[in-house]
Amino acid sequence: MDISISKAEPEHTEEISRICSIGWRQTVQGIYSEEYQIKNVEYWYNLKKVKEDIVKGVYTHVAIVDQKIVGTIGGVMTEPSTSEIYVFYIDEKYRFKGIGKKLLDAFTKDHMRKGATDQYVSVQDGNSLGIPFYKTRGFQQEHENERYWRKLDREG
Repeated sequence: MDISISKAEPEHTEEISRICSIGWRQTVQGIYSEEYQIKNVEYWYNLKKVKEDIVKGVYTHVAIVDQKIVGTIGGVMTEPSTSEIYVFYIDEKYRFKGIGKKLLDAFTKDHMRKGATDQYVSVQDGNSLGIPFYKTRGFQQEHENERYWRKLDREG
C-alpha cells in the first residue's frame, strides 16, 4: 500500500468532513446522546466550517492511499514553543497500517520547524484507539482529566 501525506487543501473538504464526522462519533459512541452527537458534527464538521479551517491552516495534512483521502490531522501552534493537535482521524478501513504515525510525524516536523518543543493533545476519556496510540509515541498525562503532552525530540 502506497501512503502519501500531503498538505490539506480546500478540495479535500468533503472527505475530511466525512472522516472526522464518522471518527468522532465512533470515539464518543455510548458516551454522548445521539442528539448531542448530531449537533456536534453539524457544528464542527459541516462543509463550510471544514473548508474555512483548511484555509486557516487548522487542518494541516491528509493521508492519501490510491488517490483517496483516508486520514487527516490538524492543529496549531498555541504558543511560540507549543504545538497542539486539534483533530486527528483515520478512516476505520485504514487503521493500524502506519498512516496515523505518518500523519503525526509530518504534523510534528512542521511544528518543530516553527519552534515547537512541546506538543499537546486532548483525548476523549476512554478512547481505546487514541490513548494507546499517543502513549506509544511518548505522550503522557501529569494528572487525570488533563491533556496528554510530550517533549519533542530535536534529534528524531
